[in-house]
Amino acid sequence: VLENAPEGSVVLSVVASDRDVGVNGDIAYQFSQAVGQSPSAFAIDPTSGEIKLTKPLDFEAAENHELSVRATDGGGLSAICKVLVEVVDVNDNAPELVVSSFSSPLPENALPGTVVALFTVRDRDAGANGKISCALEDQLLFSLRPAYKNYYELVTVSALDREETARYILTVTAADAGSPPLTTTQTFTVDVSDVNDNAPVFNQTSYTMYVRENNVPTALVGAVSASDADVGPNAKVTYFLAPAHSAERPPCSCISVNSENGHVFVLRPLDYEQVRQIEVLVSASDAGSPPLRANVTVRLVVVDENDNAPLVLHPAQDSSPPSNELVPMSAEAGYLVTKVVAVDADSGQNSWLSYHLLRATDPGLFAVGAQSGEVRLRRPVTERDAVKQKLVVLVRDNGRPPLSATAALSALLLNDFSDVRLRHSSLATEDEGGSLTTYLIISLVFVSLLFLASTAAFIARKVCKRKELKGGHVLYGTGNLQSSLADAAPAGTLPHAYCYEISLTTGSGNSE
Repeated sequence: VLENAPEGSVVLSVVASDRDVGVNGDIAYQFSQAVGQSPSAFAIDPTSGEIKLTKPLDFEAAENHELSVRATDGGGLSAICKVLVEVVDVNDNAPELVVSSFSSPLPENALPGTVVALFTVRDRDAGANGKISCALEDQLLFSLRPAYKNYYELVTVSALDREETARYILTVTAADAGSPPLTTTQTFTVDVSDVNDNAPVFNQTSYTMYVRENNVPTALVGAVSASDADVGPNAKVTYFLAPAHSAERPPCSCISVNSENGHVFVLRPLDYEQVRQIEVLVSASDAGSPPLRANVTVRLVVVDENDNAPLVLHPAQDSSPPSNELVPMSAEAGYLVTKVVAVDADSGQNSWLSYHLLRATDPGLFAVGAQSGEVRLRRPVTERDAVKQKLVVLVRDNGRPPLSATAALSALLLNDFSDVRLRHSSLATEDEGGSLTTYLIISLVFVSLLFLASTAAFIARKVCKRKELKGGHVLYGTGNLQSSLADAAPAGTLPHAYCYEISLTTGSGNSE
């Protein structure tokens, strides 16, 4: 009997015969004993002897049933027969999958062949219906491997990469060989844990930053940035300056890098004329164990500022006595007198120089080339022109704001270059005469001041003494006069005695 036979299905009919007649020949059927299965699963018709199912059979519970049927006639005589019912299996049970162990998360550096899960499969059906096959759906990195009897292992077949796939959802299908086959699926969710297998990566292969010279200290000039494909501490990036070689110190102490955000600072003012470019190596390191790092070159370009005035090389400005340029009286317009040569330590347009005539004894006689610095005659020389011409040339750069310097030079107008010695001696005499005149004027002023000071001191002294004498009177009598004067009275010179009141200055008695 098929195990899926419906309730009420006739299993068989039991037939008994009795040679008696009448009541003694009437036969009734009943179960006398049931072996291996409760009689409730079967029912027998007492008249016809048909055995029917009272409920579905289960092959997995009992593969056969033994029934004992008793046939009794009306006279009380009976006979017994045994009925053996075999249950035919039907594929009514799907396979069962039982997981014994499962590992998740799985490190991404797990070796091929690492066991992820161990499980067993079984099917309660028999024969072909109980034969099971397992399969893993659409996976190249994992596979199923038979372990022992009905045990299977879910293993890796190649290296994993968390940065490519952080989670795998694996579906295992178990199917029996029944018709139609029944299946069971089991899902395994495998998370891949991170391993520090990725070094930081800069978003540029190199960096170029610019800073103007004479910058303020700790000026921010740019930033470097690196990212790490890992997660957690393995992805935390810090920045620092690295030496060009492991045994060297950082090449420049004027640059600093913020370890957290990669900002690049210049710590002190730079001078374009001393250093125009600085290259440093910046490292980005993660916090993994062991840490991984990457390096990038940062090129710092110093931009020139107009902080240097032009320097005059010719004619020399510190020579004593200054040199003189010789110009023949026969020179025509355009004659090259000299050339002012200057340089500027700056670069670019800050070093472009232009030349201008600032002052001259005769401004109409000379012209200066704005770009070349050549000093030429604007017109022919005439007899009315002074022999010695003094010029001041302004040299100016093209910076913003522009800086400038001046070049002073002299030109001697000569009839013949053979007169150069005479001209030089006469000019020297003129210079000496001018110096002597200056000395004489200074001496005269000094003597005049000394005379005025002496006169003022003498007058002040006289005034002070006069004020002192006006304070009292001096009375002279005969007792006070000199003896020669007193003796003159008896001689008749002074017949009478007189008293004189005289005001005298100091020393007048001696002069009398």
